[in-house]
Amino acid sequence: MKLLISIILLFIGFGNLFSQWIPDSTADVYTQQGVDFIYSLQFDSAKTEFQKVIKQNPDHPSGHFFLAMIEWWRIIVNPENTSNDNYFYSLLEKVIFLCDKKLESNTNDLTALFFKGGAIGFRGRLRVHREQWLYAANDGRLAIPIVHQAYNLEPTNTDVLLGMGIYNYYRDVIPEEYPIVKPFVILFPKGDRMLGVQQLKQAAEKARYANYEATYFLIQILFNYEKKYSQALPLALKLYRKFPSNPIFHRYVGRLYGSLGKWNEMKNIFSEVLDNNSKKYLGYNESAVREAQYYLGIYHFNFGNYDSALNHFYKCDEQSRSLDTDNQSGFMVMTNLKIGMIYDLQSKRDLALMQYNKVLKMTAYDGSREQAKQYIKKSYGSN
Repeated sequence: MKLLISIILLFIGFGNLFSQWIPDSTADVYTQQGVDFIYSLQFDSAKTEFQKVIKQNPDHPSGHFFLAMIEWWRIIVNPENTSNDNYFYSLLEKVIFLCDKKLESNTNDLTALFFKGGAIGFRGRLRVHREQWLYAANDGRLAIPIVHQAYNLEPTNTDVLLGMGIYNYYRDVIPEEYPIVKPFVILFPKGDRMLGVQQLKQAAEKARYANYEATYFLIQILFNYEKKYSQALPLALKLYRKFPSNPIFHRYVGRLYGSLGKWNEMKNIFSEVLDNNSKKYLGYNESAVREAQYYLGIYHFNFGNYDSALNHFYKCDEQSRSLDTDNQSGFMVMTNLKIGMIYDLQSKRDLALMQYNKVLKMTAYDGSREQAKQYIKKSYGSN
């Protein structure tokens, strides 16, 4: 249900707001600059640009919406911190209020429809993150007809293709990946996996405001579902080179280097992540450090530097114990499996068995239990 609600709200929140409904050319310049500042995590500079839009057009929802997007990125680079949630909600309520005023005089006001639908969608997305399922589902129920009305009025807008692509792809893929949601998704229009990818590519190439977000979603899809790492890497590099201070783009480059077996490049990226954390750069938090420790452990494991690998895996496991408040993360599971494999290679069979049995009690992740059972029967690395 979490995945189902998420894909509907992704469709609503992202796909239909970064569009062409900006008050005038001057506001467009401010908005473009502000969006760039958001992705660079230069939030104060972004706020200055959007306040210029608001000053010129105080009753137009666009400037207020983009102010809310600053808070959205503050949240997603540090999702464990809930201190900005209420402020984010209040900014979205302002957007909804301004849109409702416009809709009172014209029920087909495109600006009002798109920004209202997006504001409700983003509100729901945060509620998904906070596991407030009923509130999130209700936001989806409220926003879907608003967004469809707007799309029917302006179906050729390239920025809108971001949302259409997200919906088409995930609506088609999620029921296959997670069959438990199939009885629920029949309530929503069918999707089209390949069409979704095509729409996202078109938005990444041609959208005015949604091009970066479309590129980001393409990277996630190609990495997590399609496993087309060689296609995703140049996209991730493009975003990271454009926004080198963005830790999310930075980490995707490292993941993709690892997936392609580019070990030295991967090592360099995640060493930079640790360095940026030590310099207290924004967004390089404990979650980023944990990931870096894991991948650096993988690097040393692959090159037979087992003591160094264990050092990184121990740190990853320690941080996972504080970060994983509910189920064990993939990092914790695979780290413990790797530790057991190293113990086997070091002829510490008793310790290795303890690790494998520990993995069997953890959340299943990427074949972890099957591997643990295999190595219990026959030690890792044995002929």
